[in-house]
Parts: sequence; C-alpha cells; structure tokens
Amino acid sequence: MVQILLIDDDQSIRLLLERTLKREGYDVVCAGEGEEGLIKAKELYPAMIICDWVMPGMSGLEVCYQVKSIPDLATTFFILLTSLGSVEDRVKGLDAGADDFLCKPIEMNEFIARIRAGLRLHQLSQDLTEQKQLLEAELTEAAEYVSSILPKPIQNPFLTIDSRFLPSSQLGGDGFDYFWLDKDHLALYLLDVSGHGLRAALPALAVINLLRSQNLSQVDYYQPNQVLTELNKTFQMTETNDKYFTIWYGVYNCKDRELVYASAGHPPAILLTQNLDQEVVETKLKTPGLPVGMFPGAKYTNSSLFVDSSSKLYIFSDGIYEIEQEDGTLMGLNNFLSMVRAYQKDNATNLDWLIGYLQSCHIKGKFDDDLSIIEVSFTDNT
Repeated sequence: MVQILLIDDDQSIRLLLERTLKREGYDVVCAGEGEEGLIKAKELYPAMIICDWVMPGMSGLEVCYQVKSIPDLATTFFILLTSLGSVEDRVKGLDAGADDFLCKPIEMNEFIARIRAGLRLHQLSQDLTEQKQLLEAELTEAAEYVSSILPKPIQNPFLTIDSRFLPSSQLGGDGFDYFWLDKDHLALYLLDVSGHGLRAALPALAVINLLRSQNLSQVDYYQPNQVLTELNKTFQMTETNDKYFTIWYGVYNCKDRELVYASAGHPPAILLTQNLDQEVVETKLKTPGLPVGMFPGAKYTNSSLFVDSSSKLYIFSDGIYEIEQEDGTLMGLNNFLSMVRAYQKDNATNLDWLIGYLQSCHIKGKFDDDLSIIEVSFTDNT
C-alpha cells in the first residue's frame, strides 16, 4: 500500500484530507507541525508528502527543503498546500524542491487527480533510480575487470616498469600493456580511444586482448609499424562505429639496448637521460602516422635508438597534460615535461607523487579526460 505523509497544523483540513486519501486506498500518516512531519518523513520514507506552506514553527517551505536534501527522500513527491498565489511564491517553492502545488480551498476531484499523477511520477523516479543503481553496479564490475587485465609492475635486471590508470569516469578509453615477445624482447604500448565511458572502453579492451593474444594475421610483432598497419585495417571507422584511437607501440631489445618504436597520432614518448654534467637530456620519441581507424591506407614507419643505462622512458595519454590550471589555462605538454624532468632529477620513487602533484594543479581536482602513464626505468645489466 502506498504511504502518504500529511503535514498540516489545521486539524479540520488534516482530517478531511486524511479521510479522502484513505477512501482512495492509501496508507496515511499525519503530523500537526513541520518538525514532527520531518521526523516522521525520516522514519517512514513515504512515497508522497502533502504539506501546508504556512505553519507555526517550521514552515512547509523549510520542511520541503530539508526533505529534498536527504538522498533517500529525494524522489519522494512533495506537494505544497498554499493560499499564496503569486509567481514569486511559486518560484520559492520550486527552488526548495516542491514537485507540485495545490491552492486552498482544495477542490477534491483535482486533489485526487494530482495525487495519482504525483505517485506515477514518484514510481517512475523510483524505477529510474533502480535502473541507475543496476547500471552503476555493472559499470563497477566492468571497471574491476579492466583493472584486473592491466599489467602488473615488472622488475628484473634489465628494467623496472610501473604504470597508473585513472579513468575520468568508471570506465575509460585508455589502455596499455607490456609483455615479453621472447626472453630478450619486451613489447610495450599505450593507446587512447576517442571519447569516454563504455563506448570508448570496449575498443580499448578489444585492442588489448588482440595484441596480448598476438592474433593479428601476418604481423611481425617485433616490427611496430606492421602492428599499427594491421590495427588500422582491423579497426576502421564506419557509419556505425565513430571510434578511432591513437597509439604508441615499441619493442625493447634488452640485450642490445635498442628501442624500436612507431606511433599513430599519439603524444611522443619521452626518454630522459642524465649526461656527464648530470643534466637531464630529453628525447621525444614520435613517428609520423594518423590515428588508427581514420583512413584505410595510412602509413606507419619505425624509428629506433640506443638506450643508455639509468634512462627513464615515459609513455602517456594526452589526458595527463590537458588539465585546467587555476589561471584557466591548460597545463600543456611542455609544462608537463618540465614537471617530469623535475620528478626525474629529484629521484622520486613512484608515480603516485607525480599523479598527486598533477591533481593539486588541477582546478577541478578531478581529471576531465582518462589518464594513463607507463614509467620504464632502464638499468645497467652488464
């Protein structure tokens, strides 16, 4: 049975409305003042509250405001009974959270019709809330799955790898992985699908699973340009699929200390090395190439370099530097790289410091875009 809370300091009106509502089959609970009504609302969580506006003590407007500020009562349909007919008064009521108004003297047929309409809207709100909760639960499970398939840190005589992934929502379009092609060759990549949320997360998961299983046909996974070319053939945009992605893919030969890489519209990876004067030298690693999925005939090329010992490689998505600062400007790639150089020079031990510093620079405190970063610390294995 639907429960309705009736709050009115006028006993005669309260008895009349209570009798009318009970005749319609509703469970009615009454309160004679605002404070009492608010207490009962918190105890009962009724489907509807009918409350007089003008009462001694706590007014109906204040009761409405207090009720609507309680999350578990936010969908309760609130009707204000009033003899106040001005537009300004109705604006006050709407601002306080009122869902409907009934003017005194009350016409009973209209009163019952408003009750039925309000309860239909309350039920709709309840259904939407339940569906939202189910969707959030499923998204949480999906986010846990995404986190579970991301690679764990690596530490061996050749290198140490750490990474971080912060989606802008529960699911994001960033993805990355690093895995051994053989005992000497490590493949590593980071991709960024256009957009956010579930529609961006699904292509990212597809790419991760495809590369990890090495199921791209006729591809030499030691050659980054071949990998990007085949991904571009496999993930072309269509009329029903508007997603494309940028990616940086590299293969590191631990024995020869050679890094071969290629990129497709992705921000450059950054290799930081200290020279003989203990200055941090920065090398941007990027090759020409359009994002994957834009054009079927896109071409991708390899580049390579020798990696000195004690160098650090950073691969990241653009969400890590496209953040709004207090002055309203974006941080930008160059400012981010300056931060990374300082992080390298100070010998900070983990990426949490870097992420925390970025969050402190962000005026919103929460990143607007997905954020991913891989840190590779090369060691002297001779």
